[in-house]
Amino acid sequence: MAFARRICLLGSVFRGAHLQSYFHRSLLHPDIANNTGRRASASTILFEHSRRDQLTAPAIPPTAAMVTEHEPASPYRTLERGSFRTKDYRIFFEDQNGTLISPWHDIPLFADEKNHVYNMVVEIPRWTNEKMEMATKEPLSPIRQDEKNGRVRFVHNVFPFHGYSWNYGALPQTWEDLTHKDEKTGVFGDNDPIDAIEIGSKIHKRGAVIHVKILGVLQLLDAGETDWKLVTLDVNDPISKEVNSIADVETHFPGLLDQTREWFRVYKMPAGDKANEFGFDGQYKDKEFAHNVIKETYDFWKKLIKDGHPPLNIECHVDGASKPANDTEWRKSVDSKPPHSTPQEAPVELDKWHFVGSQPSSKI
Repeated sequence: MAFARRICLLGSVFRGAHLQSYFHRSLLHPDIANNTGRRASASTILFEHSRRDQLTAPAIPPTAAMVTEHEPASPYRTLERGSFRTKDYRIFFEDQNGTLISPWHDIPLFADEKNHVYNMVVEIPRWTNEKMEMATKEPLSPIRQDEKNGRVRFVHNVFPFHGYSWNYGALPQTWEDLTHKDEKTGVFGDNDPIDAIEIGSKIHKRGAVIHVKILGVLQLLDAGETDWKLVTLDVNDPISKEVNSIADVETHFPGLLDQTREWFRVYKMPAGDKANEFGFDGQYKDKEFAHNVIKETYDFWKKLIKDGHPPLNIECHVDGASKPANDTEWRKSVDSKPPHSTPQEAPVELDKWHFVGSQPSSKI
């Protein structure tokens, strides 16, 4: 009950006049958002301990209850199949006519091209640990939980963060071409749609399609691949009119950019991986640079749906695509999936907090 009261408090604060200052503290675990949340010590030794008797990871359901305010009307509808936190779980998409679609290929990149407003598919709501993503190798590219070694994947809680610190997802109709070497860094793409973090006050549900503006971009070098991270803001957010650049983020969300870079640097370390590295010495590039990156990945996607790149699935309703969608087969495929059922419990391992050595962050 205490945790529920805190969540209610967070919702009211986000909607109030102190959005900016409180959001920075919301990067921390919700149960410590009212405290100072000091950084971990500079020790280079990774260690962990269980706080099960002090702090329990929140079990936030994957439903509309996650949304802090009413969702705007959307032309898209989601269909859940299987049990959340299992390998069978899928989120499929329909358009306003009830036709099954691929969120990767059939949802347009632009919501308003003239004003540089993009569609973003939310895969992972803020503060959650389930590593969800569009299944790019499956028909309909539904959202599913990523797997590793036969098990569904979760991100660890690395102090002072809890799960993902923002709404996380991707821009449709983009592709980071794994055969293209970036001329600026000499690194190839990661074979996925371009990733985006949305920093606004609302916690969006899985499968939400939201309209975002681009503020900047960070180049993560993940396992030797280019993995762009767009910094975006929901255009319907209360503070949207005041935040239009990466510099504005630092003004209105002080500390957010440094903490975001630190999260991407350390989030794989509890699993035994090395710290991630960044292009451009970890500096955020501005929105003009980001728009050019998006255009490049949009062009790569256009080539992809014409030429293909196995094992990626390119079936869609887009005119000129080499693999047109078969609506009958798609419907049969969805109908054959296990019905939506009670979510599985989150693993006990998520109760652990992990502490890693910190390092000074570079300037924006």
